[in-house]
Amino acid sequence: MIENTYPIELKPLDISAYRRGNTGVDYFTTFDSGRPGPHVMINALTHGNELCGVHALDFLFRKEVRPALGKLTLGFSNVEAYTRFEARDPNASRYVDEDFNRIWDLDKLEGDSDSKEKRRAREMRPLVDGVDYLLDIHSMLHDTPALLLPGRLEKGKALARGIGTPAYVVIDQGHASGRRLRDYGAFADPARRQNALLVECGQHWSRRSAQVAIETAVEFLFFFKLLDADARAGLLPEVHYPEQKFIEITDAVTITTNEFSFVEAYRGMEVIPTAGTVIARDGELRITTPYDDCILIMPSKRLQPGLTAVRLGRSC
Repeated sequence: MIENTYPIELKPLDISAYRRGNTGVDYFTTFDSGRPGPHVMINALTHGNELCGVHALDFLFRKEVRPALGKLTLGFSNVEAYTRFEARDPNASRYVDEDFNRIWDLDKLEGDSDSKEKRRAREMRPLVDGVDYLLDIHSMLHDTPALLLPGRLEKGKALARGIGTPAYVVIDQGHASGRRLRDYGAFADPARRQNALLVECGQHWSRRSAQVAIETAVEFLFFFKLLDADARAGLLPEVHYPEQKFIEITDAVTITTNEFSFVEAYRGMEVIPTAGTVIARDGELRITTPYDDCILIMPSKRLQPGLTAVRLGRSC
């Protein structure tokens, strides 16, 4: 059990009304404008304990948001994990068998290995293959500012600038333990127009994370003209976003032993001023910062071999 030190301000919502949908994939619904335009997907529950995306999609459903052009698909991925959410151990419902956001490699999806998450991904795959632009909504263990993760490709960075929020844009490569949904297929191909963003909306249980998820989803739809200015204004109060700051991830610290520990209780976004500062120990190995003003991104509490402990970045 990972100790939860934050108040649970968000509650899990009953999403059973969204199960049938109209796509042939449970919990996925597509609205077709009947007019030419892109197919845009907003996805929640890549992790079953990340509630902000549920609140954002529920908001869009209740507001009866419909695309002015193209198609809009709203979907909930790892519902089985979500149904296991319990306030006494809210982090336990992240997944059932394995991390749903580390299995989007073709060899895993097309291989013989099996899990509840792989079965669900295989169900979703034909639908995802038809999507032009994807927003994948996440949240974080620690109470740190929201982050937009566009990947390293120029098309992703341009899309992040176009959306304009959240303020911190983190340019990262991914995880050694497996490919994320954001990096699946055409999304990660620089020669293809398909594109995807992952947004980390804030701390898992914070009300603010739900509002960030709603704001990012609405701006995503507005950018692709699925919402016009009047529809956008009707969904969001007058908002003023701060100027974006880009951070490039240069290193991802992958845990190699069962004896990994941070030297301090890092929460994320700490700036370590001096190169060579020890931030963690992994058995006998000392983990140090590679340059001055090193920024710690999303330090984990899941300190198991093979997983990412923390990402190291610098302003760019």
